Formats: sequence, structure tokens, C-alpha cells
Amino acid sequence: MKLEHLEESLGVAFKNPALLKEALTHRSYLNENPAWGALHNERLEFLGDAVLELAVTEFLFEKFPHEDEGRLTGIRAALVNYVMLAAVAEEVRLGAFLYLSRGEAKDNGRAREVILANALEAVIGAVYLDRGYDAARKVVERLVMPRLGEVMAKKLYKDPKSMLQELLQDRRKVTPIYRVLHESGPDHAKRFVVGVYAAGEALAEGEGASKQEAETAAAEHALQNFQ
Repeated sequence: MKLEHLEESLGVAFKNPALLKEALTHRSYLNENPAWGALHNERLEFLGDAVLELAVTEFLFEKFPHEDEGRLTGIRAALVNYVMLAAVAEEVRLGAFLYLSRGEAKDNGRAREVILANALEAVIGAVYLDRGYDAARKVVERLVMPRLGEVMAKKLYKDPKSMLQELLQDRRKVTPIYRVLHESGPDHAKRFVVGVYAAGEALAEGEGASKQEAETAAAEHALQNFQ
């Protein structure tokens, strides 16, 4: 697909198309195509992450003049986490424009979501460099901020563990308990599997690189089962 189609979705015409090409280039692609002629997108991702957070922060600060810092932080986190950004990236069919290795192109699930989210941040960073902050903010407002209604309606600004605890206390008058079921891998790359239980009943399991991440994943899965 032509990059012009992506530019239409972004609402931006790049003065320097090489920046957009860099934003869409995953590190793995360079391993298979060393003569590609573009850098991978990790530096732009780093920049775009900061631009995205600032743009969302400004938007929320202006929209909710009476909300406290804690609530605003939760809303912002729900808007910029990798799951939400991956969903936004899917809307603009960003995956169709990415330069990936053959192996990475076959990834699905969480791995694909992370790649899409990182690429979206890189694109925002590229827009910032090419057109300035105002243009980058407009991209964020066009693509990310429409998700605000969903965040507020589903109370996604609350972390999954808090939401699950509130739900169980309301419906069953019990508090969830988390247990490490399995851990594997060397110390520098541990993987944990955690189960969440209510009154002895197994609700769901989750996996992560830390116990906290695995607990959050377990809570997310439990919440999905309640829907």
C-alpha cells in the first residue's frame, strides 16, 4: 500500500517522507535487509511516547478542569497503554505499512499489539519532527482522543486489579487473592504465571515478566470473563 494512504488517515502530508519510512521500520527488518537505507524506529518511538503523553495530558487538563491529579493520571494511562494504542493503529491499518521481518510479520496477540503500539508512537514522533508539535497534537486528537468516551464509559481509568476487587466485593462480598502458579526463565528474563481466586474459585490466569504484570493480566482476564 502507498504511504499516501497512511498520510490521509493521519491527516498529515510529510515534507520529509524518509521520517515516515523510518517510523515504520522495525528493527527486525534491518536484520534481513541490511541495505534498506533507513534506521529502525526505536528512537522515534522514544520521542513519540513523550509527545503523545504531553498532548494527551494537555487535552485532559483542559477538558477536565475539576478532576484531581490521580484521576487524570488514570485516564491518561488508559489512553496511552499499548492495548489502546494497538487498537488505534489497527483502525488506520498501520500494520499494512510496517516493514517487519518475516518472523515478526507472523506474530499475533500481545507481541503484535506491542509492535503496533510502538510504531504508532514512532509515527507521532516523526510527525513532530516533520511538522512540529501542533501537527503532532492534532494527530493525537484525531486518532487517540476519540477513545476517551470508551475509557470513561468502561471506567478503564481504574487499574484492572482495583476494578476486579470492586466488582467482587459488590457482587460476592469477597476479595480476590493472587497466587504465583509458575515461574520460569533466568533471573534477567523471568516469566510468571499468576492465578486469581475468589472464595476458593479460580477465576483466571495471567502471565507477565513480573509478578505485578502477571497479576494485572490475570485481573484483566477475570474481568473479561465477567462481561
